Parts: sequence; structure tokens; C-alpha cells
Amino acid sequence: MKKLLLLLMWCAPVFAYSQGFQVNLGGQKQIGMGHTGTGLLQDGASVFFNPGAIAMLPQNSVSAGISPLWFKSGFNPTGTNDKYFTKDRVATPIQAYGVWGPKDARWKFGMGIYTPFGGLTDWGTDWVGKYAVQSLNLKAIFFQPTLSYKLTNALSVGAGFVYNHASVDLRRAIPLADASGNPGQAKLEGTGKGYGWNAGIFLKTKTFTAGLDFRSKVDTKVKNGDAIFTVPTSLAASFPQPNTFNAGIPLPSTLSLGLGFYPTNKWTVAFDANFVGWSSYQALAFDYASNTSALADTYSPRNYKNAFALRTGAEYKYTDKLALRFGGGYAATPVKDGYVTPEVPDANRYYLTGGIGYKLAKRLDIDLSFEFEHLFTRTQTNIETQLSGTFHSNVYIPGVALSYHW
Repeated sequence: MKKLLLLLMWCAPVFAYSQGFQVNLGGQKQIGMGHTGTGLLQDGASVFFNPGAIAMLPQNSVSAGISPLWFKSGFNPTGTNDKYFTKDRVATPIQAYGVWGPKDARWKFGMGIYTPFGGLTDWGTDWVGKYAVQSLNLKAIFFQPTLSYKLTNALSVGAGFVYNHASVDLRRAIPLADASGNPGQAKLEGTGKGYGWNAGIFLKTKTFTAGLDFRSKVDTKVKNGDAIFTVPTSLAASFPQPNTFNAGIPLPSTLSLGLGFYPTNKWTVAFDANFVGWSSYQALAFDYASNTSALADTYSPRNYKNAFALRTGAEYKYTDKLALRFGGGYAATPVKDGYVTPEVPDANRYYLTGGIGYKLAKRLDIDLSFEFEHLFTRTQTNIETQLSGTFHSNVYIPGVALSYHW
């Protein structure tokens, strides 16, 4: 019975995947420049990076892009030479923006659809940590209508309402074998929603630009998700079917400061600093609709800490049609020792990016980007699952977007 209770506690980190994997893939130009954009005036992705800049954009536009993401991780259990690796699966964060305002008006309206949190991890069904996780697919898609207003020719402000649609599919093995020796499985599937806001201010001078942006915490609730348990027939009564669960998690707030400099008419240099309020995530509770002595509601401490990221990047306009971009940065993990899980074995990380922008036609642009992230090796023993070993992980993210402007 103790093992069955532990099983339900092991289900608790399901939403922690996003804690160490705030993808921030807001726009292809910005990705190519090391994820800088809070203090820049570039394109419709300002809906995400800084709504205050939208009113300063010289043209109306629509754009759409995608950033396929490969998360590659390996695990070496403590005291062994064994190694386990995640399978090749691809997450698909998206970005889509529209910006419109009358000519010479002081205001513009924007709409954004983007994926700031989520990812995809698959360790397979037969690895040493299968009782912690087998696979996880998590998505948080934000919808953000936005209004921006130019107070003066140098200063503008903007704000947008955020609606989050989230989905999760988690699978874990259960330490209860059938007659053939195969372990059981727990599968949690559900969708949720949450609300928040995004506001910013933008300053434009003859020598530099600057921006300040705040994206609020988004409390996301999953209600009536499906809890599906595959167990030996003799224990089926302890895991009533059908069953549902409710859970929630606060996707953290982010405060960003950005600067842009223009040494020549061909060069743009940018710096961003981000402070992420992960400390709002202190615990995770699961409430099951049907409980038994083995299937109790759970409360799992997470005790995350606030974290920061520093980013820099540059763009060089090689010709009137071709722009070259590059950048990089460093991000500190919010996950304290003892709370690292294989959903995403988070650690401090650095990343390098590059990109190309090309004018296909007078009003049509294509932007390409590529990002490499390296998570520093981290040896951990999880306080709940007692899974102990060393994680080493990398992330590979190509991206492409098309933009039409008028």
C-alpha cells in the first residue's frame, strides 16, 4: 500500500516540465539575436516581447512561424555505467502575429498566438526511471489581443490580455506487475486554461531604444482531466475507472528590460535581462474525483526559486534584402537541489543563436533561425522518487517564419 501512495506522489511533478523549460520562442528575428527584443522595434513579435513598441511600428503586418524543438537528454544512474537516452520526438512551438492601425494614427492593435511554455520528453517504457516518467507532452498556448498607444514621438505604451490554453499527456509506469511481469501504467490527460496580462513601455531616441515589459503570472487550472490506470485485475478496485483529476499551476511572471544600440545604419546591437518569478510555484496538489485508500489526493512541495536570464545579440544588414543575425545568453535554473525530475532535468544553461532575414518580395519576408542550448551536467537525487544519477542535456531549435507587411 505504501508503494501505491508513493505512486500518486510521483504523479505530482507532471506540470513541473514547464518550470525549467520556459521556451521563449516568441519570434524568429528575436531568436536569431539571442532572444533579445524588449528594447527593439522590429516586427509583430513585439506583441510578446513588449506591447509598448507596437504603436511605433512603421507598418501593419501579419506573420506566422514555427520552431521545431528537439530536447536530447541522457541519464547515468548513480553507481553504474548504464546510460539511458530520450527518444527522438519533436515539439512544435508556434508564433503568429497581426498588427494593424490607421496610417499616421497614434494607436495600433495587435494579436498574438504563441507558445511560451511546454515541450516533449519520451524516455521510453523500459528505463531505470520509468516509475518517475515514461513520456510527457505539455503545451501552453497563449492568445493575446493587445492595444498600444504612442504618447509622443519618443514614448509609447501598450498592454494585452492573455488567455492560456494548456494540454498535458503524462505516462508513468506503476510498480505493480501483472501475471507476465509487466508493470502497470498511469496516464494523466487533460486540458486547462488560465488568464493573465502583458504590458510594456518603449522609448525611442536618436541614439538608442529601450523597453520595459512585464508578463504576469498565469494561474492555469486543469479540470476533469482523465486519470487512467492500468493495473492487475486484483487491484483494479483501488484505482476506480473512469476517474478524473483537478490540478493547477502558476506559470510565472517575467520582468524584462531591453536596450538597443545602432553603431551604424547597418548594425543593431541589443541586450535583454529577464527576471522570472518562479517562487510563485511552491507546491502542486492533485484532487482526484474518486479516492480510495490507495488513491489519495496529493500535495507535493516544489519550492522553486526566482531565476534570471541575460541575453545579447546583433543584426547586420548585409544588403537591402539580406540581414544576418547572431546572439547568445545564459539562464539560471529555478529548480533547487532535490527537486530535479526527468520530465526536464533542468540546470543552468547557456545558448547560442543565429539567423537570416531575406526579402522575398516588396512586402514579403522570410526569417530563419537556429538555436543550440547546453544544460550543464547535474547530479541529483530526487527527494520524492529517490531517482539518483547524472543528467546531461542539449536542445536544438531551428525555426522559420513568413511575414507580410503593408
